[in-house]
Amino acid sequence: MRIKFLDLKSQYLKYKKEIDSAIFSTINKSIFIGGEVKTIFEKKFSKYINSKYCIGVANGTDAIEISLECLNLPKNSEVIVPSNSFISTSEAVTRSGLKVVFCDISPDNYTIDTKKILKLINKRTSAIIAVHLYGHPCNMDNLLKIKKKYNLKLIEDCAQAHGAFYKKKHVGTFGDISTFSFYPGKNLGAYGDAGVIVTNNKKLYLKSKMLANHGRINKFDNKFEGRNSRLDTIQASILLIKLKYLEDLVKKRNLNANIYKRNLNKNKLITLPINSSNIRHAYHLFVIRVNNRKKLITEFEKNNIEYGIHYPKALFKLSAYKHIKQNTKNFIAGKIDDKIISIPIHEFLKKEHIIKVCTIINSYNN
Repeated sequence: MRIKFLDLKSQYLKYKKEIDSAIFSTINKSIFIGGEVKTIFEKKFSKYINSKYCIGVANGTDAIEISLECLNLPKNSEVIVPSNSFISTSEAVTRSGLKVVFCDISPDNYTIDTKKILKLINKRTSAIIAVHLYGHPCNMDNLLKIKKKYNLKLIEDCAQAHGAFYKKKHVGTFGDISTFSFYPGKNLGAYGDAGVIVTNNKKLYLKSKMLANHGRINKFDNKFEGRNSRLDTIQASILLIKLKYLEDLVKKRNLNANIYKRNLNKNKLITLPINSSNIRHAYHLFVIRVNNRKKLITEFEKNNIEYGIHYPKALFKLSAYKHIKQNTKNFIAGKIDDKIISIPIHEFLKKEHIIKVCTIINSYNN
């Protein structure tokens, strides 16, 4: 039997009756953009994370770009981003007329290293994007202290952190404005691209809402030029169903992670993730480090175990950023990107599947 890295088919079959009904209802009503279902989802997602406002948009990348734009940051000012993330975090900065500055990461949980942020701040710095990578919350206490001391804006990129908590408070509720992606493989995934922006600031809410909808509130009353980035109604109807089961999914992923941790302590050549205290990990991904990744991949493939690599190159190594002249020589992110590997963590794994993966990993030798 093949051990899948992600099992969206099983997830669909589990909720098939509800999801099919929601999709059919949307089609039957012929309301495909906006409408009551989208509004209900925005309100329920706001309630889930305990945020005042939520705006549905077309995808997570748009959510970051719109958030940056509505913060009205000085053109060509610098935005600090973690060096281990998907490119959407950094490309949104550049495409908004701002300059990317890469910060190194913690080797324990792979989120931005808040101690190293301080060395990057100067008079041109305007904002920080904190990515709760793999589902592990960033150190929000330190980030909020930095934000206050240097008068910076703080965006939380929660694309992988649905269901993650920092000190009993859901991520996405600490910064000025926050973003979520509902790409199909996320803990809360649509059946296509989708995303939201959340904030507790009414002015940012109204501006981002207008920016995402051609600069308007009413149909033909355009206050300024915006863009077309809207959460379509079919995706909202699917997300509304799946949101009901998100807590169960996150709890199951945490149980799976605990099984891994109990059974992957025999091999000293494997580095396991280390959780910070006072957090709840969402476990979108379970990432380990090995010195000879190719050898472990060979064993996985021989034993029908799927895997992922998130991410094969630190952002500053990508061709897209070869023009950036920043000293990243000693960055941890650049030294571990050929060692990290994501192993199956999804909620449909059986214990025997996890034990099999552990057996393969524990037998790994460098």
